[in-house]
Amino acid sequence: MITEEATEVAPAPVRVPTAADRRPPRRNRAWDEAPRWQIYLPLSIYLVFTLVPFYWILLFALRPAGSTSLVPWPMTSDHFEKVWNERDFAVYFQNSVLTGVATLLLTTGVALAGGYALARFDFRIKRGFMLALLCTQFVPGALLLVPLFQIFAELKMINSLGSVIIAETVFQLPLSMILISGFIRNVPYSLEEAAWVDGCNRLTAFRIVVLPLLRPGLIAVGSFAFVHAWNHFLFALMFLSDQSKQTIPVGLNTLMSADSVDLGALAAGGIIAAVPVVIVFAFIQKWLITGFSAGAVKG
Repeated sequence: MITEEATEVAPAPVRVPTAADRRPPRRNRAWDEAPRWQIYLPLSIYLVFTLVPFYWILLFALRPAGSTSLVPWPMTSDHFEKVWNERDFAVYFQNSVLTGVATLLLTTGVALAGGYALARFDFRIKRGFMLALLCTQFVPGALLLVPLFQIFAELKMINSLGSVIIAETVFQLPLSMILISGFIRNVPYSLEEAAWVDGCNRLTAFRIVVLPLLRPGLIAVGSFAFVHAWNHFLFALMFLSDQSKQTIPVGLNTLMSADSVDLGALAAGGIIAAVPVVIVFAFIQKWLITGFSAGAVKG
């Protein structure tokens, strides 16, 4: 009779974590021990290279006309008063604000609806549609000036801020729609399903559950739409002929002529054009960084 003796397998030894395992990863000693000047010198050079043009604009805007001093003293506000009152920059500023805000609202609203469809629904031409949206980003706006002009002329919209708003919205929509679809994909679909179980329809579930979570992404998309409409020169130049309808970029162009350039007025106008955008970005930078971080995960 043959018997088989059962062999016991000894359990594998359990490794107890040591203090070395709980230590944080080692840092680069070469970087930590580097002299401070190797860090601060390149940063200082970059900072000077970045800030000198801004200081030069402030210098021309604040020093009196004809002065060659490198320090804006005594300061004067004559250039700002000239461009604001005599060169109608108050009207240009108002038109730019209206164009930028209207473009922001239209772009965000339409892109929100299209981005939700791309993120939550599957349809046959979805890949081709996404490819077409991406391809539109390679088409320069100048290429479409003639057909756009003809369309707006047929619609009796030439010399109207509505033509600039529509053109800016159309050119901002593809990228905005792609970005918002990425933001919506980061919102779990189970949250909407739970709202449906509670009795909400799709629109109510989107408004109550999804929309509050999209705030950083909407701010990021809306800020880019506003800045693009605020700074864009070509559409306003081509579609607006009346001086009372022109925007700040076109107004800055009127300060330069073939014979001379009023550098003080031009610098003051540039500051008027830049300061509102800088202030807006200073207040929304936290939401802006959060929005792009959320949109970069998926999509």
